[in-house]
Amino acid sequence: MDGRRRVVTAADHAAHAAGLRVGMPLTKAQALVENLAVYNADPDGDRDALERLAGWALQTYSPVVAADPPDGLILDITGAAHLHGGEPALLEGMIRRLADKGIEACAAIADTWGAAHALSRFGARFGARPVVIIPPGNSAQAVRNLPVAALRVPYSLVQSLSVLGFDAIGELIAQPRAPLVHRFGRELGRRLDQISGHLAEPIDPVDLPDVTEVKQVFFEPIGAPETLARYTAKLTQQLCDALEARGEGARQLDLHFIRVDGRIEAIRIGTAKPVRDTARLTRLLCDKIETVDPGFGIEGMRLIATLAEPLIMTQTSSQEAAGPDLAGLVDTLSNRIGGERVYRLSAVESDVPERSVRRSPALSAVRSGWPVHWPRPVRLFRRPEPVETLAVLPDHPPKVLTWRGVRHRVLAADGPERIFGEWWKHDSETWAVRDYFRVELDTGERLWVFRSGDGEDGATGSHKWFLHGMFA
Repeated sequence: MDGRRRVVTAADHAAHAAGLRVGMPLTKAQALVENLAVYNADPDGDRDALERLAGWALQTYSPVVAADPPDGLILDITGAAHLHGGEPALLEGMIRRLADKGIEACAAIADTWGAAHALSRFGARFGARPVVIIPPGNSAQAVRNLPVAALRVPYSLVQSLSVLGFDAIGELIAQPRAPLVHRFGRELGRRLDQISGHLAEPIDPVDLPDVTEVKQVFFEPIGAPETLARYTAKLTQQLCDALEARGEGARQLDLHFIRVDGRIEAIRIGTAKPVRDTARLTRLLCDKIETVDPGFGIEGMRLIATLAEPLIMTQTSSQEAAGPDLAGLVDTLSNRIGGERVYRLSAVESDVPERSVRRSPALSAVRSGWPVHWPRPVRLFRRPEPVETLAVLPDHPPKVLTWRGVRHRVLAADGPERIFGEWWKHDSETWAVRDYFRVELDTGERLWVFRSGDGEDGATGSHKWFLHGMFA
């Protein structure tokens, strides 16, 4: 409600495409769109839902996440993007997972909160361009053409600036600061400094309910790496004691370093299974201390178990044959190079090679099911690569093979192994077949190649040749 009028407070992508805008009177919106679906606003429910969404993002993507009301989240992904395959992969994965939850989203990466806020709402677009990534140091230039409303200033101030002819942020940045502040107040100058990176804007992270955490406040700021490591060990011991009292083990830890300027430097570690080993967790955390910028000093530290699971210690007999414990190695590798790069392959019931394998957690149990009646290459390409061949149809292997512009002579070959398409899953594969051959080149390489189709009927495939894998 705006006074006595009912106005639009939120609109989805379809509503925007139909010409509806936030702040528009409801009667006008209903006149523009026939049978418009209208729901009463619930500010309290929206705020609670945004807090829950921030908690989900905190556990999943970044150790520093805050709600950016009324409809956004702000994440500090410094040091966390590589764990998700890089910045583009992190944002695209987040948008995809939000879409699975029925939430449309746009996202932006910039080196300031203000620039990311502005670009995600006014620079990105639903559908074709939902992600915008600005290189460090280019935030001020990237937002110059965005409207003044992107500065997070009151709507009345936006209207006043529009009357004077200021419609874009770049027009305000180019003006002398003193007259602007004198005429419109300090809020406008503060927002311009924040979006340009001249004024810091600390993030106050969201607090997860019912999590185990410990804190340390310093009377004098600290900054030496060995001092940070010493207090990290103390906090880890306290946290493990608290987890033991709850019968839990840590799966993910976030260590916050609160600087004197209000900024939070954070590091995150994860474990393959619940852990309550103080020495092991301390080592994982200290491995990342070198990435922390203490600035003018650290005035507080906070260690949080953002993910924890029940951990029951069991006693084993010394006579029991215990296999090697790879959990420590997996944790070290995962925290150094990213958890998505440490995995094991497991079999899937499918005759189509690229569908017969999937990635599983590194410590997951191995299921039997690998085909043993036909050999399979040690390396299977993500996508089969086209090759040119000279071969007699329909059943003979190639005599000559050209791969990546290099011509090779085939010394030996075995096959064909015919694989049919999964017609019960895909209508397009009703008649599709592949004939696979193992070939040995004159260079000594042993390849796995196939011809699409049976070599006679064009309905079964294109009859083109592809390289799908390599043997040891």
